[in-house]
Amino acid sequence: MLAHRFRAYGADWRRSLFQLATTLPPFFLLLALVGIASRDHFWLSLLLALPAAGLLVRIFIIQHDCGHGSFLRSRRANDALGRMLSVLTLTPYGHWKQGHAIHHASSGNLDRRGRGDVETLTVAEYRALSPLGRLGYRLYRNPLVMVLLGAPINFIVLQRIPRGRSFREVEARRSMLALDAALVPVFGLPMAIFGVGTVLLAYLPVMIIASWIGNWLFYVQHQYDDAYWERDKEWSFHDAALRGSSYFELPKILQWFSGNIGLHHVHHLCSRVPNYRLQECVDAAPELRGIAKRISLRESLTCWRLSLWDEEQRLMVGFRHADVARAV
Repeated sequence: MLAHRFRAYGADWRRSLFQLATTLPPFFLLLALVGIASRDHFWLSLLLALPAAGLLVRIFIIQHDCGHGSFLRSRRANDALGRMLSVLTLTPYGHWKQGHAIHHASSGNLDRRGRGDVETLTVAEYRALSPLGRLGYRLYRNPLVMVLLGAPINFIVLQRIPRGRSFREVEARRSMLALDAALVPVFGLPMAIFGVGTVLLAYLPVMIIASWIGNWLFYVQHQYDDAYWERDKEWSFHDAALRGSSYFELPKILQWFSGNIGLHHVHHLCSRVPNYRLQECVDAAPELRGIAKRISLRESLTCWRLSLWDEEQRLMVGFRHADVARAV
């Protein structure tokens, strides 16, 4: 099986260290330049924040690989590095790791939705909602709400506060509170030295832009017209990986910044492959061509029109489709 073959493409400590060396120092350098420029040249600081945000996305992908135990060969080393990087991504490592593992184990399963994924209703479920419920779901799926507002609020605010399931689960609560405690000296010391305003003007724009990019990437990886959704009895991990995860073809520079996460079908098939070896897997398995959904940068923009799963047509559809069918 392909997943078994891909396990040979494991972590290489030299390449892992090289990726850290080509990601962290440039990030801190750009962050410092953003802070300096923010004092008298705000628009220049925003311009510099763009590549800094790209590097922060790349840092998140490294943390993501640590959560899968794929970036380094040692589980302990992966967890240690993942926790250290979490102070930059503002994402509690243990809590996110747990939720993301559930996402991989249930992606595309209609009977196991609700943890680590984008909330997706079927057409029938949407029609059964009250008018207020339908409005709430429409707002949730609106990119202005989900991306421009929701993503920064989630990363900067909501991930600081244990609530609901994350409050009830000991490991999740501990992970979030430990990160909150670590953020005090990590950001407090620079604030004491350079000033609160300088630090906030340097980091918040970078974090906000990175959250927009990350949310957009995660969305288009599983939300497209002929995505894969099945009830539990018919669900297949292999099919969910190859048919329910996109092959997002990005320009090389964007593929570098995003840590090859666009090769999402391979990642879901074998999450133990580190990001820097995903392209090798694609090149070594030509039989994958034509199976996974290929999405271009331009095509990814149309994915936002698809918000519901039509179980009869087995397609993602938009709200107009559901509303017209309901009226008929």
